Amino acid sequence: MEITARAILAETLRHLELTGLAMVLAVLVGVPLGLHAARERALEGPVLAVVNAVQTIPSLALLGFLIPLFGIGARPALFALFLYALLPIVRNTVAGVRAVDPAVIEAARGMGMRPRQILRRVELPLAMRTIMAGVRTSTVISIGVATLAAFIGAGGLGEPIVEGLYLNDAGLILLGAVPAAMLAIVADLGLGRIERALHTGSRRATATS
Repeated sequence: MEITARAILAETLRHLELTGLAMVLAVLVGVPLGLHAARERALEGPVLAVVNAVQTIPSLALLGFLIPLFGIGARPALFALFLYALLPIVRNTVAGVRAVDPAVIEAARGMGMRPRQILRRVELPLAMRTIMAGVRTSTVISIGVATLAAFIGAGGLGEPIVEGLYLNDAGLILLGAVPAAMLAIVADLGLGRIERALHTGSRRATATS
């Protein structure tokens, strides 16, 4: 692989693509799963146990387990990133919903709100900051884990890192590691701003509802 500015840019975009797709899937699955676990206490233990168990599997081992199912390339990497991203999102969704003051929910019921209205207009707005904190954590984890995708041919910023390891070249390793670290920092800061904006908007919506 020729290490040029264009090559690093291409691998950075590939890294963002893998991480972004995995995070979208994790949010679409993890938030509803967390909401169900928060409302049905019988589900909380099994759901958290499963996502916790996935988190304990070493990254390279999980990628290896997925190769017989998906082959090599982007698909096993995407699925592995999705699985790793679930735990913080599910856990924070459960914690955020459970932290809502029961008196607030009772007041909403007293106003005639239905369960779906309470969820949409009370519980989710009040839990949003905690949920977004889980999304931020998952994003940072995914950006780091995605560097391992290069070992199975999925590309990304792990490519120069892997080549640097083979050649014992610290410069090549840094060409992948530094942009990956910068991506994690920028993503965390950007999601932090979104989190604060959503929190402010949800408080206003709750106050006027």
